[in-house]
Amino acid sequence: MPAARSRRGWILLALGITGCGLVGCGPQRRVEPAVITGSAWGPMTIAVAPAVNLSGGSDFDRDRFADLMASELSYAAGVSVIPVSRVLGILAVQGRDTVESPTHALELVELLGADAILVFAVTEYDPYDPPSIGLSAQLYGTRPGPRHGAVDPVALSRQAGAGATAPRETPRRLLGQCQRVFDAAHESVAVEVREFARLRNADGSPYGRRRYVVSQQEYIRFCCHATIRALLNGQGQASAVDAVHEW
Repeated sequence: MPAARSRRGWILLALGITGCGLVGCGPQRRVEPAVITGSAWGPMTIAVAPAVNLSGGSDFDRDRFADLMASELSYAAGVSVIPVSRVLGILAVQGRDTVESPTHALELVELLGADAILVFAVTEYDPYDPPSIGLSAQLYGTRPGPRHGAVDPVALSRQAGAGATAPRETPRRLLGQCQRVFDAAHESVAVEVREFARLRNADGSPYGRRRYVVSQQEYIRFCCHATIRALLNGQGQASAVDAVHEW
């Protein structure tokens, strides 16, 4: 009996060690991704256009850059993302490879059934430590409000009294824009990178929080995230832009 009891104890100990290997022993560190809040925008479906390369360089993949922008946009609260591949598909049918004007951007919003489209250009690209990336971004579409097709009986009654026969659509327009150069050599940017890395649990990397500086892809993620945050939180809010002009 003592031998059987001893054998059972070894089995339980072995199972306990295996369990530690699978799930980890000790307190588990909580990962809190850098979520972008923008409650003023409400639920939105946003498409992401392929990047426009205005940097003068050719050492990056503009479609991959746009995929990273779409990936970071998925962290925005209340936002559903239409992937770059769908935008590229429509552009291919049109015989184009990029968004050519604000009017074209709004046309794509309609064709995609989206609320808005994020169009952006890479204006500077120096990926070597310390990296420096410039981005110029615009968000075209419709401000959050009643979904297309929703009927407001009060508005309908007012329009009927005024002789109107159909509810007016919310105009599509430039909703926001921002432009910035993210130079990691500047302390203000370095502070933002460190905070972003902390929220992404970068301490698990051999590079620690410097992972978001030494890795070109991770630094692009940071730049995309900061750009989206500025757009959705009104830091790059457009004003007096109901009329769309060609660029």
